Amino acid sequence: MVMLSLLAILLPQEPASEAPRAAVPKPDEAAYVTIHDVALPPDVVLEVGGLVLRGKSMFASTRRGEIWRIDDVAGAAPKATRVAEGLQEPLGLLDHDGWLYCAQRGELTRLRDRDGDGSLDDLETVAQGWPISGNYHEYAFGPALAGDGTFWITLNKPFGDEPFGRASFRGWAIRVPAKGGSFEAVCGGLRSPAGVGTAPDGSVWYTDNQGEWCASSKFALLTPGDFHGHPWGIDSCKLPQSRVEHPGEVKSGLRMAEAARTIPHFTLPAVWIPYDLCGRSPAGFVWDTAGHFGPFRGQVFCGDQYSSEVFRMSLERVSGHWQGACYPFRRGLKSGITRVLWGEQGTLWCGLTNRGWGSLGQAEHGLQRLQWNGVEPFELVEVKATAKGFALHFTQPVAAASVVADSFAVRSWTYDHHESYGCPPRDTKPVAVTAVRLAADGRTVEVELDDVTLCRVYEVKADGVRGAGDGKAPWHGIAWYTRNLAPQ
Repeated sequence: MVMLSLLAILLPQEPASEAPRAAVPKPDEAAYVTIHDVALPPDVVLEVGGLVLRGKSMFASTRRGEIWRIDDVAGAAPKATRVAEGLQEPLGLLDHDGWLYCAQRGELTRLRDRDGDGSLDDLETVAQGWPISGNYHEYAFGPALAGDGTFWITLNKPFGDEPFGRASFRGWAIRVPAKGGSFEAVCGGLRSPAGVGTAPDGSVWYTDNQGEWCASSKFALLTPGDFHGHPWGIDSCKLPQSRVEHPGEVKSGLRMAEAARTIPHFTLPAVWIPYDLCGRSPAGFVWDTAGHFGPFRGQVFCGDQYSSEVFRMSLERVSGHWQGACYPFRRGLKSGITRVLWGEQGTLWCGLTNRGWGSLGQAEHGLQRLQWNGVEPFELVEVKATAKGFALHFTQPVAAASVVADSFAVRSWTYDHHESYGCPPRDTKPVAVTAVRLAADGRTVEVELDDVTLCRVYEVKADGVRGAGDGKAPWHGIAWYTRNLAPQ
């Protein structure tokens, strides 16, 4: 029995795909974004669950239940000191009012250095009470601090057998009042919500991992009362802490448009993250509100735990709801990325681990940072929906001669909402480009299509477009746009 338990702990987070990772453009990413490694002693095992930066010192919580302080973290000889231990897999870290907040499996905790000796000697329970059973993968991620001062935590559903029984509110987002002490369950239907964070407007978002009842990985807004599709924990809707109305029977095999139309309070993601085209296991994310990465200001940068890459996302409000696109950015980190955090201007810190979860990067753990080199590539910055297709905005002026229909390739697909693991693209079809026009700004190309059906993902390639200055092709030149609603 001990050996079986050990094997369960060592199993990957997600079943491995038998198909090879899909081909993606292979530009010279290092010319624009450099990867720097933080050299730490071999006895410092980070397996990062959360990151906080205070001046030149980094705090990192780990899956081993520790918190490390790394002084002079960006210097040539960083010094790591363990300042707390004995926590239960803290998969998040938040700096708030002089305290470090973390979600353990069974409680929201805060810690601080009361006497200035370098150790976190004050530990307080802020809130507790959500059930845990001991089943595999019952993680708690967060917290994220919402604009109203409440703390949000996402709870993973259990995977595999349930030898210890079934706990309530697994696969939910819960909210803790600013003063703590209690919790309410505000969103249901989550699966493996490894990333939870706050947008500049104070709203809370999350990433989820592909699997059963989750057709592909996704990025979605958390709004109290919403149901995100996974029926595992819907019986918890009947409990007094729930703010979600029971959605009734969730039928397997509905096309995504039908699921959105017929399942009460069903919430489509703002961005479908197509499996193995743009990562596989999205985790932590941040908004670039300061222009850290040049022309991509205002966009979301997300780490992927499997593909060891950072990709980006753009969002827009369409008919009152958020939707948008995802794009490649920087691959080749040494391990899976669980958390990302802005540092000095142009720097993105990446906390890493692959223990039990597997990643393309073969290191078991670590800390790296991405550095924007200040050279602006010719690149597809953003795709926005129009009534007849899309508007594609580029970083630099576009050569007018390249603005022809043959410079673009578009295809679209949808997914099924079903209980099987993940979903390959359904009803994939090429979409004809019927007209193109270069806008007056010289950087935006309007593309009209012969089909703009909703509740579909549109892959937009701009391989034939060239920059007006040097005739270069786009750096990546590809986007995956989730078209749930049409502009009015």
